Amino acid sequence: MKKVLIYGTLTIAALAAIVWKLNANKAANVAKTEFVKQSNTGDIPVVIEKAARVDFDQQFAANGNFMPYKELTYLSEISGRINQLLVDEGSFVKAGQMLVRIDDEIVGTDLASAKANLQQLKVDKERYESAFKTGGVTQKQMDDARLQYDLAVSKYEAASRKVNDTYVKAPISGFINAKYVEKGTYLSPGTKMFDIVDVSRLKLRVTVPEMQVINLKLGDKVNVTTNVFPEVQYIGKITFIAAKGDQTLSYPVEMEVTNITGKQLKAGMYGTANFEMPKQDPTMLISRNAFVGGVNSNQIYVMEGNVAKLRKVTAGRIFGDKVEIREGLQEGETVIISGQINLTDGAKVAAQAQ
Repeated sequence: MKKVLIYGTLTIAALAAIVWKLNANKAANVAKTEFVKQSNTGDIPVVIEKAARVDFDQQFAANGNFMPYKELTYLSEISGRINQLLVDEGSFVKAGQMLVRIDDEIVGTDLASAKANLQQLKVDKERYESAFKTGGVTQKQMDDARLQYDLAVSKYEAASRKVNDTYVKAPISGFINAKYVEKGTYLSPGTKMFDIVDVSRLKLRVTVPEMQVINLKLGDKVNVTTNVFPEVQYIGKITFIAAKGDQTLSYPVEMEVTNITGKQLKAGMYGTANFEMPKQDPTMLISRNAFVGGVNSNQIYVMEGNVAKLRKVTAGRIFGDKVEIREGLQEGETVIISGQINLTDGAKVAAQAQ
């Protein structure tokens, strides 16, 4: 008895499922039939929009990282041991300030020797020149004396330069960002000593699309904002615009940004350049989807009454999902933005709600 009840219940459920499926298929078939009827009458469903001129704000922003205005890695030019180390990491130094004193005992001895030799050869040169006037020496002897004196001058200047090089001075103003030597370190030419960075001003490098870069010029002022001091607007000045773009048709643009006391930015921080473009007349923009086969085709369909007409237009700049129309379309005309795949020139259409 129980088995009969179970089988009966299962049979009723199966019949109910079959009936529901048949009704669902019937509804789908009715919808398809109606669509075919509409298509057969020539009323192809499309989505439309009205062409209109709009006030278009060309302001845009580009992001990048701040770089030091100047930075260098200072390398030793001579050999010797450090006797005095006068700065540490984080120290601020001015251009010409002494950083390191190198043992000058050997180069000092060379300088003294070169100086003594120079003085002796100067006396000899003057004696030969005096004797030449009375015929006591030949022209060649006097020329040789002058040559020896000139060589001695060069040796003395070279020795003086080596002594001066033992006083290592900062070539630029800035902060000692890294120190690679200590007192007692023996230096050789090319030994890395310091990294010096100047962040009194910073550089911000961003990339700008081709349609915007044509409006920029050297010297333009740019408002720069940051996440670390969102309440502050820094002033940037464009100092470089690349003559060649990258593969995405974007152009590197560099600007100099003045730091603000108390709100000082550091190299490596994230910054946003906010470009303000000249105000332009209202621009006609339409959906990018309106183009047949893509924007480069310069072809769209417009709806005249209930008929689709293929139209040749001149497309301009692309702004996201909108495209500027420069020629071929009048304000107020109806543009078909969806359903073009089913269209031919002169086909009858019916506008559908978006």
